[in-house]
Amino acid sequence: MEIVIKLSQFLLSLSILIILHELGHFIPAKLFKTRVEKFYLFFDVKYSLLKKKIGETEYGIGWLPLGGYVKIAGMIDESMDKEQMQGEAQPWEFRSKPAWQRLIIMLGGVTVNFILAFIIYIGMTYVYGDYYIKNNDLKDGVWVTNPVVEKAGIKTGDRIVSVDGTPVERFVPSVSLDILMSKKIIVERNGQNVEIDLPVNFIGKILDENKKEVIRLRIPFVVSSISDESANKDVLMAKDILVSVGGTSAKYYDEALKYFEEHKGQKVAAVVLRDNKEVAVSLQINNEGKLGVISGGLKEDNLEKLGYYKFSKESYGFLESFPIGIDKGVTQLSNYWKQLKAIFNPNTGAYKGVGGFAAIYNVFPDTWSWETFWNITALLSIMLGVMNLLPIPALDGGHVMFLLYEMITGKTPSDKFMERAQLVGFVLLISLLLFANGNDIYKAIVGK
Repeated sequence: MEIVIKLSQFLLSLSILIILHELGHFIPAKLFKTRVEKFYLFFDVKYSLLKKKIGETEYGIGWLPLGGYVKIAGMIDESMDKEQMQGEAQPWEFRSKPAWQRLIIMLGGVTVNFILAFIIYIGMTYVYGDYYIKNNDLKDGVWVTNPVVEKAGIKTGDRIVSVDGTPVERFVPSVSLDILMSKKIIVERNGQNVEIDLPVNFIGKILDENKKEVIRLRIPFVVSSISDESANKDVLMAKDILVSVGGTSAKYYDEALKYFEEHKGQKVAAVVLRDNKEVAVSLQINNEGKLGVISGGLKEDNLEKLGYYKFSKESYGFLESFPIGIDKGVTQLSNYWKQLKAIFNPNTGAYKGVGGFAAIYNVFPDTWSWETFWNITALLSIMLGVMNLLPIPALDGGHVMFLLYEMITGKTPSDKFMERAQLVGFVLLISLLLFANGNDIYKAIVGK
């Protein structure tokens, strides 16, 4: 059932993005009286799952879910229809239209992608609001579980003050991404501000490590279940929360783990919170530095009741949601552009994180959440828009590049040149596709 939920979200999101992107080309083409011969969701290699011709356009669904397309008459595209281009240019063909109209047709897809992302962020802001912890309330700092992050200089207990000069006012999951893409951060440690310069290959080192987390909230040590082989099976109970061990405070999970590691094989006095009462117990730490229990987490409202964190919720009116949602969209667009630049810089090692369709599929959770679904869809829409703007022949950006050249110089690239450029672009895209999906396969094999 979990696979069905993930696959459903993946296909629904992909379908929304493809259909709207292609509509971005289709609508201006029709407005400028340009013939659109095909409009397809997914690729119809050899055959289609569904197809129906309405007017001059064949609408259909292909069997290969790697994208979609509109076939515009009189245009050299991925179909490489050379025969059509050999005849006289017809008034309804793309090549007969003024350069400014062709430019609008080509930019239509990415324009829709960006508009869609902003609409989603505005809608999510209105419906869900913002849920966060004020950074100043994070008195005991963050939890660092990744050795690469710790080696870079960020320690458990640090409070992130600023990232690349921008103050961190709210602690939200995106803070980790901000740190990952940054060059310099300032943390508060023992009442003093400490400046940390992150190495240029920080992202690559993170990707080499099996643990992908940068920082996370410090949480209490909560007993979820106890192993039958555990020496503490008659001492501990499910839902017990460790308060102290060996006379030392163990408010947080990381503090408990550190104590257990330092006192392997010992029996120690401890205090646990059970049914809102503190209970003294005697715990046996095994030779591996463990209690023989499975630890669990607490819901946010329970963490708040126990005094760990104060969560803030902000709701917005309809009109208020517009500037805030647009700002979120701009931030995501900026972040993705930074990621893209890092990927094309071999020194960062960010290329190791490039993924294909399996990576996109795995982004979706195995439980249905409309908030998560729309958040992912908005991000994918931005990614699709930015990627399509790259000046690579066979992508929208490649066509835009040649159209701008034509508008500036007054010269039109020859059909032969466009055919060759399209072929080069197609080879580049296939290479990128193979690399991205090859990365997915490699990660699956090595378990990273």
